[in-house]
Amino acid sequence: MNPARSAREGAESVENAAEDVAENPAFEAIARGGFVMSGLVHVLIGVITLQMALGGSSEDADQSGALRTLAAAPGGNILLWIGGLAMAALVIWHLVETWFGAKGKQDAKDRAAHIIKTLGKAAVYAALAVTALRFAAGGGSDSGQQTTELTAGMMGSAAGRVLIVVVALVVIGIGCFHVYKGASRSFEDDLRIPPGQRVAGAIVVTGILGYIAKGIALLGVGLMFGWAAFGADPEKASGLDGALKAMAQLPAGTIVLAMIGVGLMLYGVYAVLRSRYAPM
Repeated sequence: MNPARSAREGAESVENAAEDVAENPAFEAIARGGFVMSGLVHVLIGVITLQMALGGSSEDADQSGALRTLAAAPGGNILLWIGGLAMAALVIWHLVETWFGAKGKQDAKDRAAHIIKTLGKAAVYAALAVTALRFAAGGGSDSGQQTTELTAGMMGSAAGRVLIVVVALVVIGIGCFHVYKGASRSFEDDLRIPPGQRVAGAIVVTGILGYIAKGIALLGVGLMFGWAAFGADPEKASGLDGALKAMAQLPAGTIVLAMIGVGLMLYGVYAVLRSRYAPM
């Protein structure tokens, strides 16, 4: 048999198998659960942020703090296993969508944009899935401390500092994109809502306020990375929790922090609604 033909047939078999898995109703239901888990994490981060604004919280306002809170709740460990595996399924779905979605794009720019977008989503859910499963297994980590340590290690070289600045600019760009997506209501393009559904109003409100709040939070994270790079102070790059605590020190910072906390909770509600109405 022709080796090239065998390789092509093997690739087609893998492609067909991947498509079958992605379109399996059971797999789709599990992957949609990943949106629910992401929503729950954002709600908990929002609650911690609001508590911080109202007088302090013992938990970090980031993924680690939210997952630690969940692990400590009755049945939280089981929920972490379920949620972590659901997000892992969502990662697989995004990877499959990266391939098949790109094949359907005729324009090279559209194809590249689709690949970057879907791979970025896969990376975000993969990081959250790994962290959730680590907490479920009895481990855990302080994401802020890990970020600070990684940044400190990069400070020792000019290339490392440049990379930190690049990270800062990327995070700022993502934050701006979230603000734009919320303000322009372009997030509605990600959903398929049947006409006449009352839930459409809830999706619009939670999407607008949620995306804007998350965007502002990410802008804070990006600015802190930039501050760390130019000030040679890795302690500034402590992730979301550090950025929110820095915001609290600004004039009217507690008010801003409270608004972000509420917005992050609404983003969590939007993510749960997305689990129902996102096309898959």
